[in-house]
Amino acid sequence: MSQINQIVDVNRAQLVGRGRKLEYFTIAYNSLEGLIAIIAGLMAGSIALVGFGFDSLIEVTSGAALVWRLHSDADESQRERVEAITLRIVGVCFLVLAAYVSYDSIKSLIWREEPHESIPGIILAIASLIVMPLLVRAKRKVARGIKSRALMADSKQTELCTYLSAILLAGLLLNALLGWWWADPVAALVMVPIIIKEGIEGLRGESCCDDGCEPSAS
Repeated sequence: MSQINQIVDVNRAQLVGRGRKLEYFTIAYNSLEGLIAIIAGLMAGSIALVGFGFDSLIEVTSGAALVWRLHSDADESQRERVEAITLRIVGVCFLVLAAYVSYDSIKSLIWREEPHESIPGIILAIASLIVMPLLVRAKRKVARGIKSRALMADSKQTELCTYLSAILLAGLLLNALLGWWWADPVAALVMVPIIIKEGIEGLRGESCCDDGCEPSAS
C-alpha cells in the first residue's frame, strides 16, 4: 500500500511540475502579448486591442496566483484556501476589465472615434488563436490529474482568451478591410458579458465543474 501511495505522490509531483511550467509559459507569453496589444492599441486607437492587452495582464496575475497554488500543493491543508483566494483575485480583475472596456467602447461609439488599422494587432490575434487552445488542453490535463479546480478555472480563462482573440481579429479585419470603424468598439462590447460572467464566478469562488475536480472552499 505504501508503494502505491509513493507512486501516486510521484505522479502528482510530476503533474504539478508540468503545471508550473505551463503557468510560467503563460506568464511569459501573456506579458509579451499584453505589452504588444496595449502599445499597438494605443497607436491605432483600438479599444478592443487595448482591452485585449489588459486581459493578457489579468492572465499574468492569474498565472502568478496559480504558481503560488502549485508551489503550495504539498500542503493539503492549504490547497483549497489558496485556490479560493486565486479565484477571487481573478474575479476582481475581470470586473475591472469589464468596466474599462464598457466605458471606452461606449465613449468611442458616441464620439465616433475611428481606429486606424493595426497589422501588429491582427498578427497578434492570429498567434493567440494558435497558442491558446494548446495551452487550454495541456492545463486541463494537469488539472484533472491533480483534481485542482483553480487550475481548471485558469484553463477556462485561457479558453476565454481564445474567444477574445477571435472577436478581436474579426473587429480588426472588418475595420482594416471594410472601414467599419464601429466594428472595433462593438467587438469590444461583445467581450463584456463573457468577462462579467467569469468575474462574478470568480468572486463567488466558483469555477467550471469539469471531470475530476473537487469543489473549492468557500
